[in-house]
Amino acid sequence: MPTSVRAEMHAAPRPRGAVALLTASLAYATLTVAYVVTNRTTPQPDTPGGDVLRHVRDHGTAIDLGAFLLLVAAVLLVPLAAVLARLVRQRPGQDRGAAAATVLGGGLLACGALVSSAALSWTLGRLPEQAPADLARALADLSFLAGGLGYAVSFALLAAGACLAARGSGLLPRACVTTGLVIAAAGLTATLSLLVFDFSYLLPVVRFGGTAWLVWAAVALVRPRPAAPGADA
Repeated sequence: MPTSVRAEMHAAPRPRGAVALLTASLAYATLTVAYVVTNRTTPQPDTPGGDVLRHVRDHGTAIDLGAFLLLVAAVLLVPLAAVLARLVRQRPGQDRGAAAATVLGGGLLACGALVSSAALSWTLGRLPEQAPADLARALADLSFLAGGLGYAVSFALLAAGACLAARGSGLLPRACVTTGLVIAAAGLTATLSLLVFDFSYLLPVVRFGGTAWLVWAAVALVRPRPAAPGADA
């Protein structure tokens, strides 16, 4: 019998919901890239309020489109987190319930953070020309905090819950688990940006690295895996 056939016969069954997780992850990654491309000229957090207002007047359509893309991506996080939490709960282990709750809670919080950022960004784009510069700067800061720091911390919970439950259970490859834990640590460390802004460089690490990790984890769950020892006994 060919080796590939024997390997397929002895592969562990694909987790239920893995295909749905992969589909949602790919859609979320696509929307994230589209959002970044659309909002590539967004002013930095240290940009004066007057310059923010001028940017709003010149890029109103891009801001509205970015808010839409961010909102749709946020909604996708809910089923994505729910499916991942169910997969975690199906694994053996005494703490699987707590891990699944952490995954789901992190996903819901991340969704809320992106929704808030989209709403604040859309509101910023609606400011009239006579609006105070300080108001524009405040809305931009709130949008940045929600979509940046708020999302990073929330996603850290999702990644940490999934990876801690997968460690030693065979749910995910070891390299994927290690990468997820590193991203979770980066998300938690990013909270220091409230005290020292230089730590904000961790925010894109979590945003883009976390998105890539989600796709990696979903692909790993869909692909056939070796069966656990004694599975054929």
